[in-house]
Order: sequence, then C-alpha cells, then structure tokens
Amino acid sequence: MKKDSLTNRKLFFYTLFIIVFLIFTARLFQIQIIDDSYKLSSDNNVVRSIILYPERGYIYDRNGNLLVANQPAFDVMIVPKELKDIDTIELCKDLNITKKEFLLLDDKIRKKRSYSKHRPNIFMNNISAKTYASFQSHLYKYKGVYMQEKTLRHYLYPNAGNVVGFIREVSDIMISKNTFYKKGDQIGASGIEKSYEEHIRGKRGVNRILVDVFNNEKGSFGNGKYDTLPSTGKAIHSTIDITLQGYGELLMKNKSGSIVAIEPSTGEILSLVTSPNYNPNLLVGANRSKNYNKLYKDKSKPLYDRSILAEYPPGSTFKLINALIALQEGVIKSSTRFACDEGYHYKTTLSIGCHEHRSPLNLQEAIANSCNAYFCNAFKNLFENKKSNQVAYTIWYDYVTRFGLGNYLNNDLPTGKKGFVPNLEYFNSRHRNWGPTYILSMSIGQGELLTTPIQLANMTASIANKGYYYTPHIVRDQDLLDSNRFATKHLIPIKEEYFEIVINAMQMVVEDKKIGSAYNIKSPMVTICGKTGTVQNPHGKDHSVFIAFAPKENPKIALAVVVENAGWGSEWAAPIAGLMIEKYLMDSISKPHIEEYIINGKLKLNASY
Repeated sequence: MKKDSLTNRKLFFYTLFIIVFLIFTARLFQIQIIDDSYKLSSDNNVVRSIILYPERGYIYDRNGNLLVANQPAFDVMIVPKELKDIDTIELCKDLNITKKEFLLLDDKIRKKRSYSKHRPNIFMNNISAKTYASFQSHLYKYKGVYMQEKTLRHYLYPNAGNVVGFIREVSDIMISKNTFYKKGDQIGASGIEKSYEEHIRGKRGVNRILVDVFNNEKGSFGNGKYDTLPSTGKAIHSTIDITLQGYGELLMKNKSGSIVAIEPSTGEILSLVTSPNYNPNLLVGANRSKNYNKLYKDKSKPLYDRSILAEYPPGSTFKLINALIALQEGVIKSSTRFACDEGYHYKTTLSIGCHEHRSPLNLQEAIANSCNAYFCNAFKNLFENKKSNQVAYTIWYDYVTRFGLGNYLNNDLPTGKKGFVPNLEYFNSRHRNWGPTYILSMSIGQGELLTTPIQLANMTASIANKGYYYTPHIVRDQDLLDSNRFATKHLIPIKEEYFEIVINAMQMVVEDKKIGSAYNIKSPMVTICGKTGTVQNPHGKDHSVFIAFAPKENPKIALAVVVENAGWGSEWAAPIAGLMIEKYLMDSISKPHIEEYIINGKLKLNASY
C-alpha cells in the first residue's frame, strides 16, 4: 500500500510539472511570437506581425444597387522602442504634414512609449495612396516606422447616411467589453453597420515577416506557418430603394422632418429619410473626426435621425384609430352624425376649436374634412357606453397599442424611441377623479400622445392591410432575419369591414373635391388613400403631417411624412407624400409644377423634436 501510494504521488508531481512546463512554454511563445510584433533573432532580423484587416461586407439596396463598398487605405505604424533619431523636418516633408501636425502626433508617440514600447501603434491614420507611394520609398530612413494596409468604406451614393450608417475606431472601453476587438479595429457606429456588425465585420488575419535592421522585408517567418488569412464580411441586402430614398431627400432639402415608407405586405422599409442629413463619405478617411465634430455641433442636427428618434403628437392622423375603435366598440356607425359649431364645447370649461365647414357630418365625411368635434363626441361616447372610465380607458389603450404605438416595434434598427401612450396608472396617479373631458385632446391626436414617424408609417400599413402589420425591418436577407420576429402577423382585433369604411374615407380625403382636405394631391395615375394632420408645436409653427398608402387595392407603399414648422398637413406633407407615391409606383410625376415648388421650397430648419 505504501509503495503504491508513493508511486501515485510521484506520478502526480511529474504530471503537474509537465502541465506547468507546457503552460509556461505556451505563454512564452505567445509573448515572444504572437503578442509582440517584433522579436529579435540571432542574425539581427526581426519578426514583424502585420495585421490583415478583412474587407467589411458590401451593402446593397433592394434592387441590387451597390450602396457601400471598400477602398484601400494605409496607416503609418510606429514601434516606440525601435524609433531612432528621427529628422522631424524631413519626416514632415515625406508625409506631407505641417510641423504643428507633427507635434500633435509626436505627443501621441510619447504617450504610447510610456505603456507599449514593443507593440506597433498607429502614428498617422488613413493616408492617401499618393502619400503612401511617396513615403514608401523613404521608409528606410525611419527605423521603427512601417506602413500597414487596410480598407475604408466607400459610399457610392451621397444618400441614406442614416440608413447604412458609418464606422469608427473601437475605443478602449469597447475592447474591454468585447475581446474580439483590438486596437485599430473598426466597428459599426450607426445604421446597418451597427445593427449587423457581427455579420459585416469579417475576421482579421495576420502575416509574420522577417525584417532586417534597415527596415527591409526579408521574407516570410516560418514559411508562413504562423500566418492566417482574413475572412471577408457578409454582404447585406437592404430593403431600401435607393432611388426613392434619394428622391425623398431631394424633396426634403432645406426642410426639417422625415419620410418613412413601408411595403405593407412585408414590413420592409422602402425609405427612411431624415432631414437635414449628411453625405456618408464625410465620415471616411483622414478628415473623419473634423467632419464628425462639425456635423455634431450643427444646430440643425444632421446626425439626429428624425425618422426613428423624433417624437411628435400624431395630430389628426390619429382620428383614424379613434374611428376604428369607436366602430368596433359599437358606439358609432358609419352613418352616425355629430354637429360641429366650429369645434366641440363642453359647458364653459372646455372648448376644442375646428375650422368652419358643413354640419352635421357622418363618419366618412368627418374623416375627409378632419372635423375635431366629431371625434370628440365619438371618444366621449366610448366612455359613456362603458361601466366606468377605468374600463373604457383600458379598452381604448389596448386597441391603440395593438397598432404598434407606444413601443419600439422590435425592429432591426440600432436605435429608436418608443413614443408615448399613457397607461391607466399614468392618469390615476395625477388625478383622483378624471373623465373623458380631461383627456379629450387625445381624441384628435394631441395631449399626452407621442409617436415617431416610423410608428405612423407602420400604423398606416396596418390600415392598408385591414388589420395587421409585419414588424418593420431594414434587411432582406432571410438567413439574418428571425422568422418569429419578422414574419409574424401582428393582428389587430378590429373587423375588416370597419377598416374598409375608414379606407373609403381616406380615399375621400384625396379625391373628394368638396370636402377632401388633401384634394390638391389627387393623382390621375393611382388611387391614393391618406389623412392630413396639423400637429401643435410648443416650439413654434405647427408641424405638417400626412399619412397615406397606395394603390387602394393591394397596396405597395404606406408612408408617413412630417415637415416641421410647416403648418397645415395639406400644405407640405401631403404634396411630398403624393410625389413619393407616384415616383415609386409609376416612376413619373403627374404634377411637375408641384414637384418644382416642393424641391425649391425652403423652410426654417428646426432642431425641436
């Protein structure tokens, strides 16, 4: 027993010694070969590790047009420990930089020397091919300096910067949170680049070469045994129609606001226009930081994506939702009429004004004419028909949120706002006894309600589909999309016949010459169903809003247009929507004089949301 015990103990220590030896050997190899970019050899050659950056995946529009590609770029790399007596004046001349620029870079070198003497660090980012070609022939003069090739993004269109997004160098914080990234790596910072970063980024490789004391390459180290090849990122096919996107940006030039267009039958986003916007090529190359700071400080907020971040009351577009709820709950019929005495008046405590028009009106006429009094009465009827205000509001809230309002929609965009639909607790916490007159402003889409343009477009798609929507999304590649998330119908518990009543009224908005509030955009080429909205704005002039879909049967496009500080919905938002619809469906414009007016129109750029 004692002999066996001694044998087992010896075997344990031998095994432990071998394991420790292997660990130290592996760590030593990592430190000397893998981690360090330079390793002195017996003949004074060194081994340099060159990172092979992968090409990020290309991005296409829905029709196969290439939106984002790559272009070669070069970084000047330095290894602080190897730097020897640099001739500052000569280096400035060879790199085509000023002495002031050099001093800033020199300060960077000194900081890097303090914590990483052996590893290569970026001295100068993204130099031009011309500078690279010139500097490459002078490299022998600068020991510890070499060139590293990589790729930069190249945007083939000056449009859709908010959609495709931009990339930036990873920060130390990012690296600490995700070990995949290393110094000098690029990462998606917005748009598709950010949402689908893991698919687009690819995988880096490494090439280890021998370099002599004169900075001349002497061949592969270990015959390439330790080299790895980079893997190109996955191509992304977006849902965007770049022609429609570019046209929308043209129409919104010199205006603040957004246009969101969705294909109702799929939930695919056709355009995601925000204005003011920016050319994505500004955020590429050596001037990226300077341009970003300029855009960031711009008071008109071109980096702020109003299509998914800006929140506004829905205004009169929301009357369609209240009409559907009232019909489903049986508190009105299509034939129900309410009088309008230039608004709704309750005793002496409440008055909601309305424009002058024929009275009384039935439901479809009220939608076409956008009568405030009608929807105040319908909203009040809903509460009076139920057992209590609490029950009535709970029912109303459930319907509204079924349209995707008040939440993030669970789309594949990297950011967004959820808007605001106050729940029952919200009002109970503010007032002990409240009734429909207290919240009556929500009957016409004002009050506490807040929506984003993408939510309004999705709401419109729900009406076009007569009771359901698909989660909006920006990418078409089925292998990237969660079918449970993007292929599931979100059903709205309202009868199809009631949607048909509202849709017929939306057609009247555009085609009824007597009472249609957007008759000015009637098209001879396609039947457009829409609804105007004029949204109260505490920061200035009202916002012009319009939602629409077309054609009436088997709709192909549903959209929402918001033009800030532009007044009535019929003035700016409706004509823009009409032009977008004709451009997408017919590829021609029936009223070129309106197109010219909109394109040349200038409104005060607004930074209020």
